[in-house]
Amino acid sequence: FGDGAANQGQVYESYNMAALWKLPIIYVIENNQYGMGTATDRASAQTEFFRHGEGLGIPGIKCDGMDVLAVRAAAQEAASFARAGNGPMIVEMNTYRYRGHSISDPAKYRPKEEVREVRETRDPIQKIKRDILSKSDINETALNEIDGEVKKLVLDAAKFAQNSRKPELTEMYNDVYLEEPE
Repeated sequence: FGDGAANQGQVYESYNMAALWKLPIIYVIENNQYGMGTATDRASAQTEFFRHGEGLGIPGIKCDGMDVLAVRAAAQEAASFARAGNGPMIVEMNTYRYRGHSISDPAKYRPKEEVREVRETRDPIQKIKRDILSKSDINETALNEIDGEVKKLVLDAAKFAQNSRKPELTEMYNDVYLEEPE
């Protein structure tokens, strides 16, 4: 969920129950600095969202959500924590939204120059591409081939989904709860 939703009461209720029951939940907050069009510092007294669970004993970490490897490391840390039976953890991923929140949001609260600069210097896809090219034997041609294969895979999966029959309504009840073995 986003930084705007992180201030909602239901989130705090969820934190409370997760801490009380030591549930293995990883809360991921995508902090793009704006809840719709409102800057985080105008909507939250504590803008370090990873700290919102501290009063309930829920640890949190934050990472650069624009860095694939940093996200991976944070996810691994949180998953290890949850799998060890330690209860919930909050992961705040600081990121950037290039466009408005929705079609009705022209995003006039940020200068176009800022958006352009972030896209050129911090774009996660371009950053990981630069890292791969500079730190491995993989060349641009190989990356382009991988890109083409992945695009085809995604398009094929989308086509399969569109052409598949819709599931029965009863399907929504499957795999909701863990059935304990007897």
